[in-house]
Amino acid sequence: MGWPLPALVAWALAWALFIGLQMLAVPGWVGIALATGLGAVLSVFGTTPWRRLFVAAGFPLSLAASGLAGTLPGWAWLLPLVLLAAIYPLNAWADAPLFPTPRDALHGLAGLAPLAPRARVLDAGCGLGAGLRELRREYPQARLAGIEWSWPLRLLCALRCRDATVTRGDIWAADWSAQDLVYLFQRPESMARALEKARRELRPDAWLASLEFPIAGVSPHAVLRRPDRKPVWLYRPGQAAAR
Repeated sequence: MGWPLPALVAWALAWALFIGLQMLAVPGWVGIALATGLGAVLSVFGTTPWRRLFVAAGFPLSLAASGLAGTLPGWAWLLPLVLLAAIYPLNAWADAPLFPTPRDALHGLAGLAPLAPRARVLDAGCGLGAGLRELRREYPQARLAGIEWSWPLRLLCALRCRDATVTRGDIWAADWSAQDLVYLFQRPESMARALEKARRELRPDAWLASLEFPIAGVSPHAVLRRPDRKPVWLYRPGQAAAR
């Protein structure tokens, strides 16, 4: 199942167990403990530490929030769903959730992947612009661009990163051929697709940079490693060879 369906299924099962135990007159604390435990067990289906945390914490957090139900009108519960749909549209569920690039995560990137002045650099899935800001520190003379499908995030990113061209669009449908470096902070399942697209569209001397997640079965051109930082995997897709 594509994310976030595993989380939704796990939360639904935990709630079903809790409600079933309540119908059987099982003490409330027992139902809470067992339903929370079920969520913790099902968290193994999360493919990253953050996803496992979301799966495990979903039931107890939603149970705590449910205590507010009596104080809110029914329509108020639609607002979070509308906001979620605007920020994280359904057709973007296969891509990464909103995790910003940490500050200084790309420090040293220009040393491993040098670019000429006025080179074109794309942040594919730029979110709120944290990655664009880090790329600007590394490539102060580059022509930066960002693509983001969510229109609220695209607007906020454009306001934060006025030295970059930020457009709303699908990163998989966009043309990468003019880019000298494409930066991704996606998810492990997306990397094979990213490599296929990069091999098809990028020039042989162009770079593909991935924060944290490598491309399975492909040797990187270089890896930026720093203490207490996520690795940055660097590829030249036109030259990439299988291991």
